[in-house]
Amino acid sequence: MAFFSRRRVQVPKVDLEDLPRHVAIIMDGNGRWAKGRGLPRKAGHAAGAETFRTIATFAKELGLEYLTVYAFSTENWKRPADEVSSIMTLLEKYLHEAIETMARDKVKMAFWGDLAPLAPHLRALCRETEEISKQYDGCQVNICLNYGGRDELVRAAKAFALDCVEGHADPGHLTEEAFSGYLYSAGVPAPDLVIRPSGELRLSNFLLWQAAYAEFYVTDVLWPDFSKEDLLRALAAYQSRSRRYGGI
Repeated sequence: MAFFSRRRVQVPKVDLEDLPRHVAIIMDGNGRWAKGRGLPRKAGHAAGAETFRTIATFAKELGLEYLTVYAFSTENWKRPADEVSSIMTLLEKYLHEAIETMARDKVKMAFWGDLAPLAPHLRALCRETEEISKQYDGCQVNICLNYGGRDELVRAAKAFALDCVEGHADPGHLTEEAFSGYLYSAGVPAPDLVIRPSGELRLSNFLLWQAAYAEFYVTDVLWPDFSKEDLLRALAAYQSRSRRYGGI
């Protein structure tokens, strides 16, 4: 199976009885998509938001248990202020719409990352969305917002150290499973498949702990153009591989 997918390749069949439990996506390429069309970067983010809505809904229809997306990294604050502002405006719009449609769609949502730097009304919307979705079963969509893999590990280490100081934990008995409980992803299985649109060959500080044994699928399709068919290609590529976890 080629490492890159191509949109012209016929969509292969996917065994819906053998889906990965958890798929993670680095939503990359919005800016390049806009630049290639002579549009401002915020137009790319708007198109990318619509793609996210389509893929999240399709993931639920397929029967995926968990979908995690990289929406805004700890490094993204370095971008121009107007671009950051447009991303936050899109987030607010999406959350209002999600709250209105949750009773119909029944998609659970969770936010992974440090929400403290967000505007108070955005933090409140995130928490409201999480609280409403607790009553639903089915696909859980985890939105990584102001998230960085290294930052997550440092925060987890600090939390564990504090528990040790307060007598709630013993450093001599720390296990991988116990440490995982300090991460944003506590209680969620590690991703089986990480998808990276845009052709870049790096993790970009995404799920550094959780993706240790994930399968990777890279496509040169930019995120705003990523379709249901592209997701099916990624799932088919995943199903064609043998996962040995270091064994033979």
